[in-house]
Amino acid sequence: MAALVTGTLILSSSGVASATAVAPALPAVAVESAAPAGTAPFSAPGKTLKPGAKGAAVKALQRRLKELGYDPGKIDGRYGGATMSAVWAFQKVNGLGPTSTVARKTWKALEAPRAPKVLVPSGKPTRAEVNLSAQILVLYVKGQVKLISHISSGSGVPYCETATWQGKTQRFCGDARTPTGNYKTTWRRDGWHKSYLGQLYNPIFFNGGIAFHGALSVPLTPASHGCVRLPMHVAEVLPGLLGTGVPVHVRGKFIR
Repeated sequence: MAALVTGTLILSSSGVASATAVAPALPAVAVESAAPAGTAPFSAPGKTLKPGAKGAAVKALQRRLKELGYDPGKIDGRYGGATMSAVWAFQKVNGLGPTSTVARKTWKALEAPRAPKVLVPSGKPTRAEVNLSAQILVLYVKGQVKLISHISSGSGVPYCETATWQGKTQRFCGDARTPTGNYKTTWRRDGWHKSYLGQLYNPIFFNGGIAFHGALSVPLTPASHGCVRLPMHVAEVLPGLLGTGVPVHVRGKFIR
């Protein structure tokens, strides 16, 4: 929904990133274990993995991420863009600088994972929390973590763009922010939806024209006009998990 920025990677449910990006390490966001109750102990394969890797170690990684609430896409033993976005989300929650490489520190964290920071402890059992500082979305359903996803929010860079909208050529300007606050999900559209600033996939609106939506580009830094971009495979499943009228809490500030 916005111009690309330095370090942008193009993700798809099966594609491999066209470049490797690394962001500064993030502070730890929690200290308690995030392993679901009844989960069998996880023993990390320990093999260093990068996009394009295949095999049993990748499948073990995908299964573990899925078990912890991160969506790596199809569990097929192929390290593509969907798995990488889940790795990014996991690394950010666990205070690691997000990178496409899964090595010793990430494997160790997968053995003893941290829970995502709760932004609204008094919030409704079913709610969505957007952490702008860490660039993650956490969906809670009936008090349990249902989904944790990498996101890219508003870039904060003022823009002015000319677009044809409702049959007229118009000039649109804004500050590209994702405002913090408390909102609720409202209307939505299936498939690609054309807005005056671009194409949104499976958008779920929660603050006027600001929505959760799938995008082909979901970089490690904020890059949208204000919406919350999601990896395409996450945008496929989110509408089935996030109903209408569900509280959405947006907190934090991304520090470049």
